[in-house]
Amino acid sequence: MGHTLKGAFKLGIGMALVAASIGTSQAADDKIKVGFMLPYTGTYASLGNAITNGFKQFVAEQGGKLGGREIEYYTVDDESDPAKATENANKLVKRDKVDLLVGTVHSGVALAMAKVARENKTLLIVPNAGADEITGPLCAPNVFRSSFSAWQPSYAMGQLMAQKGLKKVVTLTWKYSFGQQSVDGFKEAFEKSGGKVVKDMTLPFPNVEFQPFLTEIAALKPDAVFVFFAGAGAAKFVKDYAAAGLNRSVPLYGPGFLTDGNLDAMGEAGKGLQTTLHYADGLDNKKDPAFRLGYAKTYKMQPDVYAVQGYDAAQLYNAGLKAAGGDAGKQAEVIKGMESARIDSPRGAFTLSKAHNPVQDIYLREVQGGQNKVISVAAKGLADPARGCRM
Repeated sequence: MGHTLKGAFKLGIGMALVAASIGTSQAADDKIKVGFMLPYTGTYASLGNAITNGFKQFVAEQGGKLGGREIEYYTVDDESDPAKATENANKLVKRDKVDLLVGTVHSGVALAMAKVARENKTLLIVPNAGADEITGPLCAPNVFRSSFSAWQPSYAMGQLMAQKGLKKVVTLTWKYSFGQQSVDGFKEAFEKSGGKVVKDMTLPFPNVEFQPFLTEIAALKPDAVFVFFAGAGAAKFVKDYAAAGLNRSVPLYGPGFLTDGNLDAMGEAGKGLQTTLHYADGLDNKKDPAFRLGYAKTYKMQPDVYAVQGYDAAQLYNAGLKAAGGDAGKQAEVIKGMESARIDSPRGAFTLSKAHNPVQDIYLREVQGGQNKVISVAAKGLADPARGCRM
């Protein structure tokens, strides 16, 4: 009896070791699990859908596969709610055991996702949230971004406004992390080039009572105003700014979120506004027209910057999987492949910094005929400084 048990025990161990060795290298017919944790309801729902559409478009272009492997999708609506973020991320990581986590839009939610990804060593690609911390103090070998840092478009605008000879500027933003980081990036470049911010103004998010600030701007008579606003709040600010007559005497600037996805709501008030971003209408590269045509055919609408970021998240993961021979279980090889990739993006080709943030061109755009038309390259191959990253 004892010998039989010993033999069974040894056999059990042997079988377990065989099973473990099979488990570490995925069987070729296993599907790769991709988990989307994005906003599908609420203010940012259209952004979540655009990111998902972009990702799936690239997969469709590869015959429904990435790295030669079929994809299985899992989705969680993060509702842009940081309080639910850890629980939602754990659903995909621990319950569904996804190979790749993709998300999200809201920086507060993304910071919680990055923490879960780090703790569980799950691969994460952030297709929007620009919080500087993600590729700064929270950087990790398994955390990547296919979008931008808050610093990038705003720093480029600071350089540009100084080059225009503007000396005295007022800043205004919602008082929260992304707004603050945008203003900080702008100030760093603008003041380094000899400009001066005469007043920093903030209001609580998502407050849109702009009148007292417009009155103060009129009294201060700065050379220009730099703002961070987005969505419906941005459209209201631009309209209020024009209604106060300020657009005729004090030019308004900001990162591209000011005018992305809300030009219809702004109407005439947005005409001629200049912003900086890593994507624009009318880019002169081979990839963008084909991407736009494919997207319009599939989804019956024009793509935006968010769709591009989703598309490039899929491209980035594809590069990693190819390097690992299609085996998502070989995470070190997947990561190495992603780190060394040159992504042929609709925004223009980009590589990744050591902190895994895109090193990319930032464009100056101007609102013309209902589009954010490219005017010039404001900053060539701009790399985020990744302050606090210890990787």
